[in-house]
Amino acid sequence: MNDPISFDNTAIAFAHKSNKELKEAHWLFSMMGKPWLVQIGTRLAPWSIKAGLPVKGIIRKTIFKQFVGGETLQETAIVAKQLAASNVKVILDYGVEGAEGEAAFDHGADEFIKVIQYAATQPNIPYMSIKVTGFSRFGLLERLDALMKESGKSKLLDAYNYALQQLSPAEIGEWNRVYKRMLKISEAASVAGVGVLVDAEETWIQDPVDALTMVMMASFNKEKIVLYNTIQLYRHDRLAFLKQSYEDAMTGAFMLGAKLVRGAYMEKERRRAAEKGYDSPIQPSKEASDTDYNEAVRYCIDRLDVISVIIASHNEGSNLLAAKLLSEKAQPLSHPHVHFSQLYGMSDNITFNLAKAGCSVSKYLPFGPIKDVVPYLMRRAQENTSVGGQTSRELVLIQKELERRRM
Repeated sequence: MNDPISFDNTAIAFAHKSNKELKEAHWLFSMMGKPWLVQIGTRLAPWSIKAGLPVKGIIRKTIFKQFVGGETLQETAIVAKQLAASNVKVILDYGVEGAEGEAAFDHGADEFIKVIQYAATQPNIPYMSIKVTGFSRFGLLERLDALMKESGKSKLLDAYNYALQQLSPAEIGEWNRVYKRMLKISEAASVAGVGVLVDAEETWIQDPVDALTMVMMASFNKEKIVLYNTIQLYRHDRLAFLKQSYEDAMTGAFMLGAKLVRGAYMEKERRRAAEKGYDSPIQPSKEASDTDYNEAVRYCIDRLDVISVIIASHNEGSNLLAAKLLSEKAQPLSHPHVHFSQLYGMSDNITFNLAKAGCSVSKYLPFGPIKDVVPYLMRRAQENTSVGGQTSRELVLIQKELERRRM
């Protein structure tokens, strides 16, 4: 029987940080605990960079240092090596958003492939993440999604095939280029032995992303797991979608890769639903999200012969639940089809204590030029202000460790 895992052990959680780094983190989370300051900062930072003001140095030394691996793969390698010393792996994320135009989309796909090829040379980097919006026009995804919903078909791929038939010749040509980019990425990952996590998007473009991912899974997840779809359990329909995805995998004789998250677009989703007069896709309460998330964890761990699951969560209870279920089933905490992950710069108490207990765990590590990762950084700042208790939890743990070190 495995020893109980405790997320209160700050000596393990922060062993990789110096006193100076802990104090810097304490100051940063203190600032992010002030909503008015975050509101000003998230407006000023993007504008200042676009205007060419000399703010990059400040950003680099504060929020960038806390949440990003570096501007280049070489800088990120230093962070990955440091994490490896604590048996923590890395999910690489090339954090560039908002590209437009076919040349930019081709470049985006090529960059994802470069990351895959780099990850293949690093024993500590089993995964990387992609966004389909990194190599596809948002408006095209939005059109496909609307057509899929209009089809009235309950099966994802039936709706997808219907939607493709409604596209104009020009749109079909454009989608074929998106498909080929996804195919190239999947092929590169399969050859390299690197897992690709397909990020979730907004609900009004998610259906074609799901369909494209499922089509690739059916081809590439036969002998090993190459692709993982991201399932946002703050949506009230995603537990049912997970179960349907499992049925599709069983029918198609392929492995389902599922990355379980709570979600990232809550305010935007609710606002759009209210503006356009449709029912919100978001769960009615945090408790409902937690219930579905934990049920999804149970569902996956009950089916590890067909499902490979990544528990991407900052919720202590959900992580403990997964570890407990593995122990109850007499399965190793390092089961090859169960992986845990948290964002770099957050919830070190979860990540490093899971690693110490023998779990397969990673940090989600974005990298890229400061000007390109600013949207990601602004989301982290807003998230730490709005997520109930996250900032205060980080501060309490850092303070506890600083006091322990003074003994």
